[in-house]
Amino acid sequence: MTEKLWQELRVEAKKVIEEEPLLASYVHACVLNHESLASSLSFILANKLSDDVMPAITVRELFDTAFLDSPKIIDDAVCDIKAVFERDAAISSFLAVILYMKGFHAIQVHRLAHYLSNHNRVELALFIQSRNSEVFSVDIHPACVMGKGIMFDHATGIVIGETTVIEDNVSILQQVTLGGTGNEQGDRHPKIRSWVLIAAGAIVLGNIEVGEGAKIGAGSVVLNNVPPHTTVVGVPAHVVGKPCSETPSQTMDQNVFNDGN
Repeated sequence: MTEKLWQELRVEAKKVIEEEPLLASYVHACVLNHESLASSLSFILANKLSDDVMPAITVRELFDTAFLDSPKIIDDAVCDIKAVFERDAAISSFLAVILYMKGFHAIQVHRLAHYLSNHNRVELALFIQSRNSEVFSVDIHPACVMGKGIMFDHATGIVIGETTVIEDNVSILQQVTLGGTGNEQGDRHPKIRSWVLIAAGAIVLGNIEVGEGAKIGAGSVVLNNVPPHTTVVGVPAHVVGKPCSETPSQTMDQNVFNDGN
């Protein structure tokens, strides 16, 4: 699957150069000069994260080591790319995802931070978290557990706490907070099950569960468990119906008024 997508990316890259020669150097540097998706991603992400203190070559070595030691990171990235391509109506190529989509970039940077945290390099993981927040305006604690096929649409202002769990195929829009109530210790953040859609500006607080295939309406404040395959909306959030699809994260339908029981 990874190799097939990589070859498609190269085809798309060559087409972009034909259509827009001004991007030739950029596309060559990011894609065509590389032999694999892992190499391309490490180059792209390292150059975005680097600063005067941590040069790109050093950051790239971190990514390369993580990708080599844990190939699942790249497998998950492939699923993330496909998630954006399939769910975002504004995206018409895989190439646009890896070059321009900061939500995708932020997720991949978190995967590095999570890897570092799990390998007893907590301070470095926190540094990567900080750079992720500064560069992409997405703040994810390194300990957060995240599945595959994740999409952050627009992404700006997303905040995710330490003990949060996000399962596979979840879609999250901008300005979403998955946080604690401030009254808990230890395991204190939400558990987001597969195929959940969390719309823009929603706030989910505490060690609560958002069940599989649930949908949270824009601007809602969720303080209690959300049953699977239900739609909640409001402050505080309450059940208003069921999503029109079993997989709302895939359809990206944010309408909460046409839901039926």
